Amino acid sequence: MKRIHKKIVVPVLALVIFVAGSSFKSDFFEIAKQIEIFTTLFKELNMNYVDETNPAELMDSAIKNMLEELDPYTRFLNEQDVEAYKINNAGEYSGIGALVRSYEDRLLVIEPYKDYPADKAGLKAGDEIIKIGDIEVADFDDNATELLKGANNTSVTITYKRQGQIKTATLTREAVEVDAVPYYGMIDEKTGYIVLSKFNRKASSQTKSALQDLKGKGAERLVLDLRGNPGGLLSEAINVTNIFVEKGELIVTTKSKVKKFNQEYKTKNKPEDLDIPLVILIDGGSASASEIVSGGLQDLDRAVVIGARSFGKGLVQRPLKLTYGTQLKVTISRYYTPSGRCIQSLDYWNRDEEGNAVRNTQFNTFKTRNGRTVQDGGGVMPDIEIASLQSNALIDALVKENIIFDFATDFHYSNNYGSVRDFKFTDAQYEDFKDFALSKNFTYRTESEKLLEEALNNDSDLLGQEVQSKYKELLLAINRGKRAALDTYRKEIEKKLTDEIIKRYFYRQGLYDYHLINDEAILGAVEVLKDSNRYRSILQ
Repeated sequence: MKRIHKKIVVPVLALVIFVAGSSFKSDFFEIAKQIEIFTTLFKELNMNYVDETNPAELMDSAIKNMLEELDPYTRFLNEQDVEAYKINNAGEYSGIGALVRSYEDRLLVIEPYKDYPADKAGLKAGDEIIKIGDIEVADFDDNATELLKGANNTSVTITYKRQGQIKTATLTREAVEVDAVPYYGMIDEKTGYIVLSKFNRKASSQTKSALQDLKGKGAERLVLDLRGNPGGLLSEAINVTNIFVEKGELIVTTKSKVKKFNQEYKTKNKPEDLDIPLVILIDGGSASASEIVSGGLQDLDRAVVIGARSFGKGLVQRPLKLTYGTQLKVTISRYYTPSGRCIQSLDYWNRDEEGNAVRNTQFNTFKTRNGRTVQDGGGVMPDIEIASLQSNALIDALVKENIIFDFATDFHYSNNYGSVRDFKFTDAQYEDFKDFALSKNFTYRTESEKLLEEALNNDSDLLGQEVQSKYKELLLAINRGKRAALDTYRKEIEKKLTDEIIKRYFYRQGLYDYHLINDEAILGAVEVLKDSNRYRSILQ
């Protein structure tokens, strides 16, 4: 039987979070009091509840729900979480070689990696895993993706659903290398291109090695692509920046209420290349360590930043060891770029009526080394914006509700392409996508819609029938506008559609090959790099 866990929010284990802080002594009585209350509650609940309880699950739920009141990066890591955290940073693990995402009671294959077990067994993006061995995914309480991992050369049988048909496959697990640099190559005879997709322990060494290889092939200028890179190790962000700037350069300052976490991070190594003209590509998926690199190189006027505003994660976490192999990954400080700006975009400590973090709207200005104006509080703003990389509530909803992903799945089984150069997304195919999206009744709320609904609800007793009718007419007009927005933002939507579809046929390698020829941001970067006068003028 599937167990349903309700949220249990209790003031528990504040001692764990603040034990390293100076506030511990001053708050000692209150902390001790709350722990005593919780200990008593926990004991009485487990002894007297009408049904059998699982103390470990109750505690895990209590801790995790308490931390939800803070920011999304402060997390309790049980033994399994700790292992996953280590794997993510190390850049290697043993498993089936696929990105698999958990959605409540189902597992979805997002992307099989070429020539790894999932790919060899014929798994495709869009396959829904419903059973792993003898375990039904829908009845499994924890993250079922952990069941796919295991020692090298061990087997796992999975049952999955594809286009309405039930299939089975047996996979033999093997070592999976997670490259920080999954691709690099030459855009033209003099322009190198490096994709840096994550900041694990391989990030700086692989970036440096790729740069050396590209220079050996004639690269005299470089595009470093950080789009979609969610971040990772702070130390690797410093080391990647160090490839392009002098030893001893201040890259990050961290500020915290705990004195020992107030630190300055400077480059420690001899740089690889101080002079190569450099463009950094970012978008809304570039976060944390990606913003340290892009923001730092922008502040030092070492690179031109192109793309869309980055995510805006200016918070630093550190894992703190607890008992029984568990850890607390806790936000300890905010980080600041060389110019002094913090690019944190969401305020998790001041929330709206719905409990959502408030986005910063007031920005402060700072100066780069050459005196250019930059701002804080909302991610890294590119020097040159690319329209197709912008996002909004409509595009976010299409991604979040898997409309783009599901369309790409159906598209893959209905169309064939011999090579990536043959691919072109037509007007007729975009019309098919619009019909598909509208048939799914996906939902999203614009800011105007929220304000109108709030006004209508708050003032309904004061407004006359005529005014209320006008409000409702406006809301209906907004809904009609949402449909039209699929045409208004076709360029941005088609970019995401194209990327998702190409991966289905030609894996990530094919997607990057396609980008070198067709990607608007890459083509724009090459134009800037070829025009040395324009490049220099942007940085002045």
